[in-house]
Amino acid sequence: MILSLLKTYSRLLVFAVGLLLGIQVPSFIDQYEKRIDAHFQEISANISGFQSTADLLFAGDMEALISYYQASNDTVFENDAQSIRLIVDRYTRISNEHAALTTNIVASALHVLFSADQEFFDETLDQYSYTVPLNILSIEWGLALALLLTIATDLGLFGCVKCAGLFRRNRRKNHLSSH
Repeated sequence: MILSLLKTYSRLLVFAVGLLLGIQVPSFIDQYEKRIDAHFQEISANISGFQSTADLLFAGDMEALISYYQASNDTVFENDAQSIRLIVDRYTRISNEHAALTTNIVASALHVLFSADQEFFDETLDQYSYTVPLNILSIEWGLALALLLTIATDLGLFGCVKCAGLFRRNRRKNHLSSH
């Protein structure tokens, strides 16, 4: 009786934790996307002057602009080449992340889960504000994750019980055959 109650309450606890975690998924993705968008707007503004120069003098080729700066006999230009390189590399990195997030919510969630940019993921995690939004998307994610966690837990426990039963049966069988 107590074991049955304990099993029921633990399943409810797993379901509740899954529900609360699942509700956070769309919110976390939204905050991550907003962070990426803010960085994208900032880096786009930073690169725009250099891109205009590259468009005007090097047919839009930023690499040619950087090479020109590096090849210059002027120390200021040589030093600025490294600064432009950092801006271009950051712009490319953020642009790729921005593009990866312009898909549907499932693809965005998988991207954030498995291949998010670590710097921005950590920033989002550090400054994440937990919410309990009551919109259909959050409820769907919450229920889906809750069901998956509950089913995974039940299957895991079922597998453990079956393995333990086989182990006990084989042990008993080996014990009887040795006598």
